[in-house]
Amino acid sequence: MVVFNKKDELTPFIQNLKKEGKTIGFLPTMGALHEGHLSLAKLSIAQNDYTIVSIFVNPTQFNNPEDLEKYPRTEEKDIELLTQNGIDFVYLPSVSDLYEEGEVAKKYNFGGIENVMEGEFRPGHFDGVATIVSKLIRAVNPDRAYFGEKDFQQVRIVQEMVKQEQLPVEIVPVPIKRAENGLALSSRNVRLSAENLEAAPFIYKVLQDAVSLKNEGKTPDEIKAFVQQTFDQSSFKLEYFEITDEETLQTLESFREHQKARGFVVAYAGDIRLIDNIQF
Repeated sequence: MVVFNKKDELTPFIQNLKKEGKTIGFLPTMGALHEGHLSLAKLSIAQNDYTIVSIFVNPTQFNNPEDLEKYPRTEEKDIELLTQNGIDFVYLPSVSDLYEEGEVAKKYNFGGIENVMEGEFRPGHFDGVATIVSKLIRAVNPDRAYFGEKDFQQVRIVQEMVKQEQLPVEIVPVPIKRAENGLALSSRNVRLSAENLEAAPFIYKVLQDAVSLKNEGKTPDEIKAFVQQTFDQSSFKLEYFEITDEETLQTLESFREHQKARGFVVAYAGDIRLIDNIQF
């Protein structure tokens, strides 16, 4: 494995590989890697000649400075894990390698998908996400970039950014990787107390129950009322539950045949914010 710290060294190296006709898969991460990341990496390895993983905790996507400070950083462990799993290259940049001094996130207009759900509760978050993913894709110039569907709204944001900026890359969404008990794998899970870790599969169970209700003919509003009531009786604090169209991310008032819908949930286990979603 080769580790790059500067895009001025990485970019020409990748360009030379592409001149040789090699395909490049790319996995942008913020580190604290787990089996979810590895499921993306395995797909990239299967679909490309080379795979590169970036590890960068992006400051412009955190609207809460405390959350940025507490975000787990395990670079040595991450690099060891990637080496064991056949990753060819790692890009480990500093903030100054990607951002000019004083630079802030670019302001985007994605037709409204940036303002709902996570966009509503984390103002400016998706400007930061789109800004850094654009910078990373330009530095790496991959053929394909892989994103987990646990952050489904983020996947849609990245797809729209790539369209707007006409970047020559295929965005590959990868299904959520779950623990055996159903908990969606996340870097934040390491911060869960033993008690909350044991209880956390409740979130996925509620999502599964919501799908069952949809299949029984319940309306989105009826399902949302069920989810709220179920969380009210639990140890978790529900921040939001929404049922939306997968493409537009706009809230659904009814289900239509052949329409792709998805349920999104955010809940707190203590002070840890957990997100999950499921296709209806």
